[in-house]
Amino acid sequence: MRRVLAILVLLMLGLSSVHAQDYRFEFGPALGMSGYLGDLNRSNMYKHPGVAGGGIFRYIANSRWAVKGNLLYAGLKGNSNDVQSRFPLDQHYEFSSSVIDLGGQVEFNFFHFGSGPRYKNYKRVSPYLTLGLGMSMAFVNGHTNMAMNLPMGFGVKYKLKERLNLGFEFTMRKCFGDGMDGLSDLYGVKHSFAKNTDWYSVAMFTVSYEFSKRCVKCHYVD
Repeated sequence: MRRVLAILVLLMLGLSSVHAQDYRFEFGPALGMSGYLGDLNRSNMYKHPGVAGGGIFRYIANSRWAVKGNLLYAGLKGNSNDVQSRFPLDQHYEFSSSVIDLGGQVEFNFFHFGSGPRYKNYKRVSPYLTLGLGMSMAFVNGHTNMAMNLPMGFGVKYKLKERLNLGFEFTMRKCFGDGMDGLSDLYGVKHSFAKNTDWYSVAMFTVSYEFSKRCVKCHYVD
């Protein structure tokens, strides 16, 4: 966790190193698909896909860097018929979990994302990488389980108009807790903070609108 925090601090230090965009903030809805990896699914995360959706809010530091907050819902499903391992007492187990995800990420655009004069070298399309921290709350089988998560992934942005953006993002969330599927220490083996088996993915399309115009050059009038 210390290494993750150190990486995030270094990323934040780079936010002021590139020229700024015209608007400071953007927000919008997100909708897509979620998948699960854990005790009941070792390989194909979209064997039982769920619905994912929510909202995003970005602070646009400049054309290369942004800080994003998200509030998302992700539906996760799993079934013991999908794994070869035998459960204790040959029990059958399946779950349907509703996960609320609240978190933040730092984004790095590969190109200067935006629109404007040619000399500014803006690109209307840019892939990007994202890394952050979040909190997951899973409601499964009448119980509520909470855990921190580490979202990491990639995406692509497209500027449809001056203030309107389309996007697609895929992230994997590593949960620091073994309860997103309602199962914990299934075989009586205590898992460490870093070696639990719960992950979930979110693949979503976004539409976002920019606002709060940045003052590029201000003149003082007495």
